[in-house]
Amino acid sequence: MKTTNAMGELRVGHTEREAAVERLQEAYAEGRLEHEEFDTRMHLAMTAKTHADIEVLFRDLAGTGGRPALAAGMAGTGPEPTGEDRALAALTHGLGYVTSFVGPLVMMALSGKRSEYVRRHAVAALNFQLTLLLLTIVTFGIGGILYAVTWIVAGIAACYALAGRDFRYPWTPRLVK
Repeated sequence: MKTTNAMGELRVGHTEREAAVERLQEAYAEGRLEHEEFDTRMHLAMTAKTHADIEVLFRDLAGTGGRPALAAGMAGTGPEPTGEDRALAALTHGLGYVTSFVGPLVMMALSGKRSEYVRRHAVAALNFQLTLLLLTIVTFGIGGILYAVTWIVAGIAACYALAGRDFRYPWTPRLVK
């Protein structure tokens, strides 16, 4: 007789599928999936009908096995961030407006030791600001025009931080880990 997990047979909704897609994008960005495999798993995630359909997509990926899809996609890794952690993480992104890379660097050094959540956001903001600075230097100041556009992106990152979610800046290399 075949035994099944009651949770695995429950149907999933858009939220669970979106969380699975985010986890797959993270795995692809980290180099744990090749492009063809990523495409296949994305299709399977978007067409999944049950929790079991989603969980099978992550069984062979290090660091993702055994975590429920919804919980894993909603708040990243580690414990749920406190309200103070969320506020400090949002402040870290906002400091980039005024101080370029200095504010996120200070936040990483001071609050990053206390909270892994704040550290992740500080590292993301620091990498983003360093990338902008390097782009501005390489283009002899022309890249500075991007700073106006980056305020929008940093504002979105701050909103993610306040919501307790991780954010990855687009087109930003990980200079600091």
